[in-house]
Formats: sequence, C-alpha cells, structure tokens
Amino acid sequence: MRFAALRSGMLLAALAACALPARAQRESLARAGAVRVLLHAETERPAPLPDGTRAGASEWLGAGAPRRGGAPLGDAERRRWAPVASLILPGAGQALLAQDRFVAYLALEAWSMLEFANQRTESRRQRNRYRALARDVARSLWGPAHRVGTWEYYENMEKYLESGVFDRLPGGEVDPDLDESTFNGFIWLQARTTFWVDPNAAPPAGSAEFRRAMNFYLDRAVRPEYRWSWRNAQLEQDLYIRTIRRSNMSGREARAALGIALANHLLAAVDAVITLRVEGLEGGSGRGFAVRGSLPIP
Repeated sequence: MRFAALRSGMLLAALAACALPARAQRESLARAGAVRVLLHAETERPAPLPDGTRAGASEWLGAGAPRRGGAPLGDAERRRWAPVASLILPGAGQALLAQDRFVAYLALEAWSMLEFANQRTESRRQRNRYRALARDVARSLWGPAHRVGTWEYYENMEKYLESGVFDRLPGGEVDPDLDESTFNGFIWLQARTTFWVDPNAAPPAGSAEFRRAMNFYLDRAVRPEYRWSWRNAQLEQDLYIRTIRRSNMSGREARAALGIALANHLLAAVDAVITLRVEGLEGGSGRGFAVRGSLPIP
C-alpha cells in the first residue's frame, strides 16, 4: 500500500498535464472562429443550363476545409504518425506535435515500468522464500523435497496443518485417509458427500458410485512425495502464511502498475488524435469535411 499514494499522484499529474493545454486550445478555437457551418446555402441565382432551365438543389461531399491563412502545417506527414508513436511510447506523439506535456507521459511510463519490475521481483523473492519454508520445515520429515508443487498446493498448506496420508494401508487398493482434519481426509469426505447416497455408508467396491468417489480422491489428494506437516512448527507456519500473502500483494501491485502503463499508452494516443482533430478544425491540416449545396431560385 505504500505505493498507492505515489501511483495516484503520478496519474493525477499526467491527467492534469493533458487537461491544461485543452483550455488554451479552446480559447484559440474561439479566437479563430473555428466553429464552421458545414452546410452552405448559396442564395445567388445559379447559371442556366443549355435547355434554359436552372439547376436544382445539388450538394457534394469531401471538399477540403479552408486553411487558416492558406498555409499548411510544416512536415504534415510526420505529424500524422503522432497517435501511433504515442501508442508505442507515450509522449512520443506529443513530442512530434511540439507539446510540452510529453514529459508527463514519459514520466508516468518510466514510473509504471519501474514499479512493475520492482513488484514482480519482490513477488518472486517472497515466492522463493515460502517455497523454501515449505521444503525445509513442513516437508522435511519425509526426506529431501525436490519437487515444486502448484500454486494450489502451496495455498492448501496455508489452510491445513497436515496433508494426511495418501494410502492408510499399503498394498492392494488405495485406502483414503479418514482424518477429516487433514487435507486428504477432507478430500475423501467431499468425495463421499458428492457421490454416495450416505457418506457414512460405503456402497459396494465395484459400484459406479464407489469408483467415482475414488477417482475424485485420486485426482485431488496429496501424494506421498508432496506430503507435509506443520505440527510442532506453528511459528514457521505463521511465517509461511505472512510470506505467501506478501508475495500475493506484490503480484497485485505489479499487475496494477502494468495496467497503469497500458492506460498511459491509450491515453497518449487518444490525446494525439484529439489534438490533430482540433488543429484540423482550426484549418491547419487542410483535411476538413464539408457539405455544400444550392437552392433553386426562380
């Protein structure tokens, strides 16, 4: 949470930098009289046609808007790529358009990338730490634990003191753990509750209900090579829980920083598009869109 205030401040700074020039652009539009009437009604009498009749109503599309003072912008082809440049690197398009706010976009991009890298590194460091605790404490009673479990496996180690045994009676069919306080015992209880009519009364061993419950247990129970126990090591388990939560928090912070970076890319690209459109309304781009027409006057 220590980075939340800094992240919010940087985002507000970027938005403020984008908003300040907008007021100046609106004032410039007002001074230039940029609000145009796209439908022009010409009241003068149209020229007669060869048969003596006069032209009726006519209109055409796609006429270029007049340029302010008749002078086009310099290096228009380069400026046209400003939105793409900002989408790739926030602030690049604003630099092409000679806008000072490119600094805010670049600063926010640099901060979000550094924050993402730092938080991802911290998340991985804490992940290695809780895996080491599980290996050296909870799993050490059954020899060296070289295999790395899934995320769900380490999450279950938070909730259960012991994994329990996988097979109570070695040899023959698997006999699930009956201690419901362990993880494997809970899985067997869940299997019986799901597939048996009465979880305390076993159906015949060859029945479909029994086989479905057994397959459920075999798919989800902890195997001997992943067995764990935090018994007589509650302090280490508490440290394990705190470490795994710190890893999760850093992972969330990394994803949040990446989201801010993506939003910065989109915001910079949209800002460049709006700037080009505003300049087009002012007549600087020469790429306006107009509709003209004439009305018949007897």
